[in-house]
Parts: sequence; structure tokens; C-alpha cells
Amino acid sequence: MNADAALKQFEDYLEHEKRYSKHTLSAYKRDINQFNTWLISQACPSILTTDSLHIRNWIAQLHRQGIGGKTLQRKLSSLRSFFQFHVRNHQLKNNPAIDIRAPKSARTLPDTLDADTLTQLLEIPDDNILAIRDRTIMELFYSSGLRLSELVSLNIDNIDLDESLLRVTGKGDKTRILPIGSKAIDALKRWLNNRNTIASTDEPALFVSKRGTRISTRSVQQRLNYWRKKQGLEQHIHPHKLRHSFASHILESSGNLRAVQELLGHADISTTQIYTHLDFQHLAKVYDDAHPRARKKKG
Repeated sequence: MNADAALKQFEDYLEHEKRYSKHTLSAYKRDINQFNTWLISQACPSILTTDSLHIRNWIAQLHRQGIGGKTLQRKLSSLRSFFQFHVRNHQLKNNPAIDIRAPKSARTLPDTLDADTLTQLLEIPDDNILAIRDRTIMELFYSSGLRLSELVSLNIDNIDLDESLLRVTGKGDKTRILPIGSKAIDALKRWLNNRNTIASTDEPALFVSKRGTRISTRSVQQRLNYWRKKQGLEQHIHPHKLRHSFASHILESSGNLRAVQELLGHADISTTQIYTHLDFQHLAKVYDDAHPRARKKKG
């Protein structure tokens, strides 16, 4: 089996059995093709005949080029999945990437917005339908901690206004039920009362563009940036920052890491644990400001 056939077989598995998104499929394909191109430059006959030394050398070269640890970890994850698939199908005897780890990089904390900044952002006058839509989008991001892809894929029937709940399909095609806050419910009601004036007939999407069809991820990003400038905020704002703010504020108030994990749809709690660092920073600041033996003497 040549490299193209091996990759096609793996792609079909990810798409039809694992049901990964197009974005995830593209990332896997890009990583494996990049490695295969490098192997050709090293005169390796096939990706199916490579060994761990080839993989280590490739990762080391990328690291010397300045590629960060997180990206290298993703590339190794793609390779491990690819080789493991072919081991299970008896096309390989072992997985050459199984014990290789990427160099660690400093873990950056998620960037969040404080409550006052969020209030300033969300105080948008409902003087036109796009403003109503955009405010609803931002309220829902912050209310329920949605990913950008989850928000744009919402349909009207995913929302239960009576129960203040929404059903969202996240990574790995996993569905979760999330609460909707009262401010977001009010915004949703206003939007749904006006949505049909621009939505195309039989369009199921909750949020639509001026053309009446499902809004794109790019449009949402552009509209958030528009309102950030309109509301006089210097801090850059993107959808994931609203999700980070949701998570850190919930954890700060409740201290319940497992609940935050469920709300965010994280498969592994280690992904959620980064928010405990944010919470510790908050507690440390409170301590520094309040404890008599922590406060610096005034000059």
C-alpha cells in the first residue's frame, strides 16, 4: 500500500467512524502530509516503513525552526493515530510514534474579560436587527460557554426557552445540554421575534446573516471585533475569550472544576484545570491586598 492509499483509508475512518469535523480532518491530513513530504526528502521509501528515529528527527527539526510545543504535540498525536490505525488493520506491526513526546512549552493562561468589560461590551442598543442578533450571540457565548463552531451550528429547535436550556453538539459529535442565563434568554426572545424578517424560508439556523442563511464563523469574528471598537474597548475580543471568561467566572464563584468540565464539554479534566491557575491568581491578589503581612509598606 502506498502513502496516498494509506492516508485515504485513515481519512475515511476518521470521517465515517470517528465522525470528526472537516476542520479536524484537515489538520490530521496536513500533519501527515507534511511528515510524508519530509520523509521523501530524506529518501525514506514510504511512510509505512518509517521508524521512531525518523519521527524524532522531524520533530527536532521543527523545534529548531521555532515550532511550539503545543503544535508539535498535535502533529505527534496525528502520527500516533495514523500509525495505530494501520497497526489495528494489520498493515503495521508496531506504532513508531507511540513513545515519542514533544518538547514542553510554557503553558499560557487563557485571556479573559472582567465583569465590567463584559458589561460595557454587551450594552448594545437594540436599534436594528443586526445589533439585536449580535448582542444575542455574545450573550449566548458568555452565558453558556460555547465554542464558535457550536454557536454557528445551532438550530432553532436546539433552544428551549421555557426550560432555559440549549442542546449543543460539540467535539467528537458529543451532545450536551447547557443552561441559558436570564440575560441571554431575554436577548434570544428579542432576536426570535425579529429573525424572520431576514431569515430565508425553511432556514433552520438560529443565527442567520443578512442574506438569510446560516451565519459563518468568520462573520461572527468580524462582528465581535466591530462591537469591540464601537464600544470603545482596547482589549482584543474573540469568541473563545468569551468562553474563557465564562469558565473562569463560574470556577471563581463555585470552585467546582468537574461542573466546569461538563459545561465546557472537555473530554479530559486536565484541559479544564488550566482555569484553576486563573482562580489561584485571583485568590493570590485578594491575599496580597488583604493580608497584613503580605501588603507592601508604603514608601
